[in-house]
Amino acid sequence: MKLVSYLKEGHDQLGILINDIVYDMEVLHPDLPGNSGMFLNYWEDSFPVAQAGELLLKEGERTSNKGIPVNELQLLAPVPFPPSCRDGYAFRQHVAAARKNRKVEMIPEFDQYPVFYFTNHHSIQGPGDVRCMPDHLEKLDFELEAAIVIAKHGRNIPAKEADEYIAGLMIMNDLSARQLQMEEMLLNLGPAKGKDFSTATGPWLVTLDDLEEFEIPPKENHAGKNWKLNMKCWVNGILVSEGNLGDMDWTFAEIIERASYGVDLYPGDVIGSGTVGSGCFLELNGTGKLKDAAYEEQWLKNGDTVEMEIEVLGRLTNTIVAEETEWSILKRKKHS
Repeated sequence: MKLVSYLKEGHDQLGILINDIVYDMEVLHPDLPGNSGMFLNYWEDSFPVAQAGELLLKEGERTSNKGIPVNELQLLAPVPFPPSCRDGYAFRQHVAAARKNRKVEMIPEFDQYPVFYFTNHHSIQGPGDVRCMPDHLEKLDFELEAAIVIAKHGRNIPAKEADEYIAGLMIMNDLSARQLQMEEMLLNLGPAKGKDFSTATGPWLVTLDDLEEFEIPPKENHAGKNWKLNMKCWVNGILVSEGNLGDMDWTFAEIIERASYGVDLYPGDVIGSGTVGSGCFLELNGTGKLKDAAYEEQWLKNGDTVEMEIEVLGRLTNTIVAEETEWSILKRKKHS
């Protein structure tokens, strides 16, 4: 099932996507919640009803003239108002390459436990323009990721049970203002201002029942589901990154286990995978410079279009738009 949120009469409306047509939840059943927040909060009751309605539409046993072509809608993030957003660090290839590019050894703690950081859940957005202040455009980067959405409340969730708490998967672009990020993390705190301006997700949330054929075993000594799904990113139509979600070392189940330790997870919480290997300009630039000192760095600029595609999960498209201001916090640094 592909769950879509879009703007309808000034509010977020939840629908289901079938053959490029979006049907509001009331078409599936009149008692289904009409937005993602309520749908997720009543997941265990709502999801089976929605599945049954979807099957009737697909098999032609139920017809409706209320469907709208998806390209006529203003899509929002699949979960427009998540209670929280965490981002993991699950791909060893990305971590190892990034450290090699900085000429430091691979950190052994990566293989001991999964980690994550909190980002600004109020800055979650779907397809469309990404508004950037001048400092964001100082080494602006994409990060090619997938994310899960939590379907039900839980606390102290063991990894062997954690997949039961996942509603589905979606694409995530963890946009990163690298100059801000690198400055603030010199103080060993963050990331914060380098990340909190925008995290793009979408274009829809694909539930786990639609991903069963892509399931693969986790890496050795790991627990939980993994999925073999090709991942790609284009900037202005040029392919710049390619990977596979199946390369995750830490699984979403293991990240859930750590995130929920002594903490309540709630329906709608978003958790990202972290960047796939070669999935950002920071890594690509570093690798390029190791091979050729004259390598020219790439960063996102005003007007650039970023397209991310993950097999089955769709294609997420965003355009970088500069705010009309010269205000810079980088220039406000105090000097002794």
